[in-house]
Amino acid sequence: MSTPGRARPVAPSPHHDVVVVGGGIVGFAVLHELLAAGHTSVALVEREHTPGTHQTGRNSNVIHSGLYYAPGSLKARLAVAGCAETKEFCAEHALPYQECGKVVVATDGAELPRMAELVRRGRANGVEVHEIDEAGVREREPAVAAIAGLWVPSTGICDYGAITQKLADLAVARGAVLHTGRTVRSVQRRRHDTVVHTDRGDLLAGQVVVCAGLRSDEIARASGFDPGVRIVPFRGEYSDLVGPIGEAVRGLVYPVPDPAFPFLGVHATRGVDGSVHVGPNAVLALAREGYDWGTLRVRELAGTLTDPGFLALAGKQWRYGLGEMYRSLSRRAMAAAVARMLPGVTADELQPPHDVARRAGVRAQAVRPDGSLVDDFLFVQDESLDSGSGGGPSVLHVLNAPSPAATAALPIGREIVARLEGKSVDA
Repeated sequence: MSTPGRARPVAPSPHHDVVVVGGGIVGFAVLHELLAAGHTSVALVEREHTPGTHQTGRNSNVIHSGLYYAPGSLKARLAVAGCAETKEFCAEHALPYQECGKVVVATDGAELPRMAELVRRGRANGVEVHEIDEAGVREREPAVAAIAGLWVPSTGICDYGAITQKLADLAVARGAVLHTGRTVRSVQRRRHDTVVHTDRGDLLAGQVVVCAGLRSDEIARASGFDPGVRIVPFRGEYSDLVGPIGEAVRGLVYPVPDPAFPFLGVHATRGVDGSVHVGPNAVLALAREGYDWGTLRVRELAGTLTDPGFLALAGKQWRYGLGEMYRSLSRRAMAAAVARMLPGVTADELQPPHDVARRAGVRAQAVRPDGSLVDDFLFVQDESLDSGSGGGPSVLHVLNAPSPAATAALPIGREIVARLEGKSVDA
């Protein structure tokens, strides 16, 4: 019993050298690299109770080669490195993966110039790319109809959820502290430390890395830092492809992407479990974690619909958006999109995956105020103090890390830790 008139003592806030906010694969890759770099007092805070719940655990599980990305960009450099390192990590820890290769197919002559640009980009990035004709496509993927294609042998498949769980287990074994089921509200920089405000008390840190995905811009603004972008949530839905055509798919089949939009288009992927899924489309989600049409958060949706950047984007891409919505609401329309590459696919052959988490994912896409989409990874350090004194601890915000961030996660971890330590990173 406490003594009347005397306040109970308040437990001191835990202090760590570095706190990582966000328990997706990027957050745990940063934690992994911090430990590898010799940091002994590190922690990670995650609002969910298990690692990799959102973007990490709800995607195609493709190990990207680095084919698509502009030479010299962060995506190009880090995805190419990550392609090799992801396979090495899986092999070292007996996690499932396959280097099955990918066929990118052109079904129309208008796509051939875009395919030629992919060849240029891929080779500039150091990716092995083979140009193949119609017969070559058939040899690799007998069920596919195309006039030409690219064969990219380094592309693979894995289970990013399993990788993230292994990173979490390794981090705990090396002394990292995990605070799960704990929502971060804001991050306050002070002269000598940083306060991470959560719904279950504060944490103190020397440095903070915010890898909050769908909530990254919200946390930045709540912390008094202008991220310069807004996260717009785009839902991508997947179906299992059953029947003879699905059984004939050997690996990965992708269309030639449209450079006017950052998504790679509807593709077919054989997973490590043997199932073949097709998707995703790209529709505006009605909530940050809006994995279906029934999940609506009015305040979040209103924030998106009134954002100048989104309005500018919608003005330019409304026809594309309507088409994506139609494919979301109509299995027949989605089947028609798949049948461009895999002739004969019908709506009856597209079935909801048994695992609910595999049915849809939400991409956290950063959009600038002018409506342009951030096409590269975006890491920004907040090094200003409200007092105007300068110096002091730093907070690094990961503001755009959609695909291929899962592939590139391990090199992203090194990139971020190097930036925290003020070291240059080799291009």
